[in-house]
Amino acid sequence: MNMVILTGAGISAESGVPVFRGDDGLWEGHRVEDVATPEGFRRDPQLVHEFYNKRREKLLTVEPNPAHHALARLARDLKGSLTLVTQNIDDLHERGGSPEVLHMHGELLKSRCTQCGGVMECREDMSRASICPACGGIDCLRPHVVWFGEMPFHLDEVGSALHRADLFVSIGTSGRVYPAAGFVELAASSGARTLELNLEESAATEVFSECRQGPASELVPAWVDEILG
Repeated sequence: MNMVILTGAGISAESGVPVFRGDDGLWEGHRVEDVATPEGFRRDPQLVHEFYNKRREKLLTVEPNPAHHALARLARDLKGSLTLVTQNIDDLHERGGSPEVLHMHGELLKSRCTQCGGVMECREDMSRASICPACGGIDCLRPHVVWFGEMPFHLDEVGSALHRADLFVSIGTSGRVYPAAGFVELAASSGARTLELNLEESAATEVFSECRQGPASELVPAWVDEILG
């Protein structure tokens, strides 16, 4: 079986990772334009650094939940191929044991140099005074995350996996963020079965051939037991 799994904020929320974009559209009290766009970073890089420093600090206090561990078990024991794609910028899949994860929107625990393009591990606070360990540049590091107006990572690889998929599963996603929201239709057009595991109905629920609702920490381990059983 060739399987593609897409995960979103819902799987990490159960570990205590906040959903930073509120119902009012603000990110932790900030406008999206100020903390999640290239223009906002050019305008006030220190504000953006402080915003992601707080996110990074919070991430380092939480742990993977049973859903993360179940997907790692699936990757290890599945007789076939598994492509795990996440919209999340946390490292909970990796800490849960998943061997390979495609982070569409980047990784919070990494920085990227705007001068040399190097990508480095980053678990400390960043500021305009941070020095790039690759090229020695100053005031050139940014969070290694995809902001609004930027192209997500790994789209060609994900597209190829979706065309080969026998089963596409979406876990904890809103179904509103593109291009990921269109993955279910792309998979279905290639003949794959589609399954949504979500706390509640998403914007894309009606497109899936099967939907199950409940906490990811309960639904995902039970579903993995079915697949491997």
